[in-house]
Amino acid sequence: MDKLRKFWRADKPADERGAPTAGGQKRTHNLFEAAAVYAAACAEDDQDEMDRARQWVSPEALSFGLSELACRAVIALARERDESPQEVARSLMGLPAA
Repeated sequence: MDKLRKFWRADKPADERGAPTAGGQKRTHNLFEAAAVYAAACAEDDQDEMDRARQWVSPEALSFGLSELACRAVIALARERDESPQEVARSLMGLPAA
């Protein structure tokens, strides 16, 4: 997992990848954290938070993280609703049942 994280962040300078911690050191964010913050910010229409999350990882990594988040969310909702993932995904997108 560490190699994957380094791969996704290789194109970002170190000062763009981290946020200060309580001790003043930079804390790096992983792609899943960036995706979670970005998705929540989108849901709340918080442009500043979306921009902040975009700075943590490359656009490709953010896209991958958002895709993984979407898959996990659909699976969780499908289990909760006792429906198939396809039914849940279509419902969330406002599409008619297949």
